[in-house]
Amino acid sequence: MISNQTIKSSIDKLKSITKIDFSVWDLEGYIVASTQARESVGSETVIQFAQSPADSQELQGFHFFKVRGEEDPEYILIARGSGEDVHMVGRIAVSQLQDLIVAYRERFDRNNFVQNLLLDNLLLVDIYNRAKKLHIEPQLRRVVFIVETKHERDNSAMEVIRSLFGSEEGNLITEVDEKSIILIQALDEKAVYEDLEDTAVTIRDTLNTEAMIDVRVACGTIVEEISQVSRSFKEARMALNVGKIFYSGQRVHMYNTLGIGRLIYQLPENLCRMFIKEVFTKQQPEEFDEETLSTIKMFFGNSLNVSETARQLFVHRNTLVYRLEKLSRATGLDIRSFDDAVTFKIALMVENYLKYLEKHS
Repeated sequence: MISNQTIKSSIDKLKSITKIDFSVWDLEGYIVASTQARESVGSETVIQFAQSPADSQELQGFHFFKVRGEEDPEYILIARGSGEDVHMVGRIAVSQLQDLIVAYRERFDRNNFVQNLLLDNLLLVDIYNRAKKLHIEPQLRRVVFIVETKHERDNSAMEVIRSLFGSEEGNLITEVDEKSIILIQALDEKAVYEDLEDTAVTIRDTLNTEAMIDVRVACGTIVEEISQVSRSFKEARMALNVGKIFYSGQRVHMYNTLGIGRLIYQLPENLCRMFIKEVFTKQQPEEFDEETLSTIKMFFGNSLNVSETARQLFVHRNTLVYRLEKLSRATGLDIRSFDDAVTFKIALMVENYLKYLEKHS
């Protein structure tokens, strides 16, 4: 519903232009906003007019008007001033208030529709009927971005997102929880995933530099019509979760580039635990010391290149070989071998996934 402060601001501006006093009442005779400190009209008079069939009426120098929403009256406007233009100005005020009611209602209805659309709470026929009523194009390429902030209800982040994308036709912006801003971006026919990644990077960098907010940005896949938006949202949410688990150092997560992490994320927990027991028969990953972990990370980061890894670790090549052989004896896996390296890498990712499940159980 439109706020009392918005109504007060509207009638104050009208008074400053027309020099006519206004007051707005609800249908039960309670004052909502007024340009005067004291009111000369009683609540009973307002209620009687609200219950009458008339849309407007003049009583003792006061001009009464009904302000309607779609059909039924929602407020009573009273105008008072000298001159013959009071009635006409009152009509203008009614028109302005009715436009505000419609705009606020559409905004609320649209936001409610988008939230239910994302959460899959609508029947297919309802999606298209409500989209038509809210003037949302159903057949349009779209993609969902999730912008997750560290702190709850970060209004500055929402303001930045609205300034970046709110004015573009077809874009929809909403929230579904305390820390996530959802952008449903309308796309042209030429848009590709490289463009979407550029958009995600722009969102991250703009929030970082302009609002000093560290965020993660996740993106789903492109869909062709409004009924498929929930799928893109689920993909973006999965990309966000997978990114936190397996690619925590990154801040942009694209669903179409998640790779093996997406597969592991969808595996049953008992299957993951069984896999870890089968791979690490001697020493478990949590038993590795910091030196071993940093060596493994650097070795994988350099595509199993021993010489380059030794150089970046500032150790002799033979020292690195000794560490890798020690790891092989402890785990039964020689990560200098491609097959063992793949198994080891996947096992470490599965271990991270299990830690995530334990932390969030």
